[in-house]
Amino acid sequence: MTAMADQVVLVTGGARGLGAAISRAFLGAGARVVVNFHRSADAAAALADAAPGRALALQGDVTDPVAMRALVESAQAHFDAPVTTVVNNALADFRFDGDARPQADAITWPRFAAQFEGSVRGALNTVQAALPGMRGAGGGRVINIGTNLFQNPVVPYHDYTAAKAALLSLTRTLAADLGPDGITVNMVSGGLLRTTDASAATPEAVFDLIAASTPLRRVTTPAEFADAVLFFASPWARAVTGQNLVVDGGLVKD
Repeated sequence: MTAMADQVVLVTGGARGLGAAISRAFLGAGARVVVNFHRSADAAAALADAAPGRALALQGDVTDPVAMRALVESAQAHFDAPVTTVVNNALADFRFDGDARPQADAITWPRFAAQFEGSVRGALNTVQAALPGMRGAGGGRVINIGTNLFQNPVVPYHDYTAAKAALLSLTRTLAADLGPDGITVNMVSGGLLRTTDASAATPEAVFDLIAASTPLRRVTTPAEFADAVLFFASPWARAVTGQNLVVDGGLVKD
């Protein structure tokens, strides 16, 4: 895989929260970045304006395969180069508020369906849209965003965690399928991040409890998490595929 400066990186849900941190990390490393957004047009435009010539804001619903193919084609036309790195970060609307979560006796299937649509179908649509360009370039990188709740469901967010567990399975089957094409597929899984839009509803006492439970005695930031995403896109990860790296300050041992 080529150096960061030669890559065109698509970050789904790349305008806000963790996605914005990932977009900024790739831009800081010299990559060209497609900041995908669904409704956050102003935030995406601000990111693009901060890196003229290297960032492009494009609207697209990841659950729509036609829209994602059109988005990838627009990115390739703009940069005159194919998308070679995909970061599947987009998330269906979700808030990490343990007190308000629907519990086992009340949660309904539509909540699961919404998370599977965003995490699994969205990732599949985006990868399929980018595959022709990756194959034409002789390889590529796919980085999926997961959660340590799969290993440690300290708060049972049933719908969110089930969808991310399915995405981990898709990560590994895609790695086996696409390896001969020179495409690596990996996952970076975080715990609660301090702070994103999704975690803003989390009480400070919960953040403090998590911090005290980690070897580093602090909660991981979005910027720190984004550093691990960069690793999987870098030349140093060229022989790593089908892996799940947990980035949570050492809270969970995978």
